[in-house]
Amino acid sequence: QVQLVESGGGLVQPGESLTLSCAVSGVTLEDYAIAWFRQAPGKEREGISCLNVRNDRANSLEAMKGRFAVSRDYAKNTVYLHINNLRHEDSGVYYCAADPLGQFQVLCTPSPLPYQSWGRGTQVTVSS
Repeated sequence: QVQLVESGGGLVQPGESLTLSCAVSGVTLEDYAIAWFRQAPGKEREGISCLNVRNDRANSLEAMKGRFAVSRDYAKNTVYLHINNLRHEDSGVYYCAADPLGQFQVLCTPSPLPYQSWGRGTQVTVSS
């Protein structure tokens, strides 16, 4: 059973950078796509980026390209979300989620729909 735990959130100032971690346990990381999402108060959960861990290919929503990047550490079974130049509107709860990869799957999707396993989230607050 896959388990995901996010960490690294906190209070940051506009313009700063932040790295969030998603520690994955219970499964072999290379068999999964790991995606990052966020949800601001009163808004729907939105996708940011995902990583096909098997082939190391990322797929991001167009609006998220440039300031957001994902990476992974096999040894730590962890996927990271790097956020640069944080803005007030980046505030919210950030979640990671896992979806088993299909045998021939090349790209993952940053849409919430396929993801069955979710972490509890980590809060990011951008404020001066």
